[in-house]
Amino acid sequence: MVVLKSDPRRADRLFHALADATRRDILQRCLHDESSISKLATHYSMSFAAVQKHVAVLERAELITKERRGREQLVRGSGDAIHNASVLLQQFEDVWRHRLDQPSEVLSEIQREEEI
Repeated sequence: MVVLKSDPRRADRLFHALADATRRDILQRCLHDESSISKLATHYSMSFAAVQKHVAVLERAELITKERRGREQLVRGSGDAIHNASVLLQQFEDVWRHRLDQPSEVLSEIQREEEI
């Protein structure tokens, strides 16, 4: 699974999930070690249901996977999804660097903006 321009909805889900500090913290914990949702909930001053909703957003973005073991749902981070986010950001950086490699175009654009 590579998040590229071919599926903008996947990229939207990915960056929406990463936009929230709590979800980034949950993801970091799950990348470090598999954890149950109830154990994750002990780290936050919010309800268990709220943590479940954050986990659901991360799961829809394919940043984590859930697996039921007995009564618990264990959550594990996905290194592949992190790599895909990195690939997409690298694509943006490549476009930006290409633009900076052409200073005359940038200067011309600045001059046009100043004339407006």
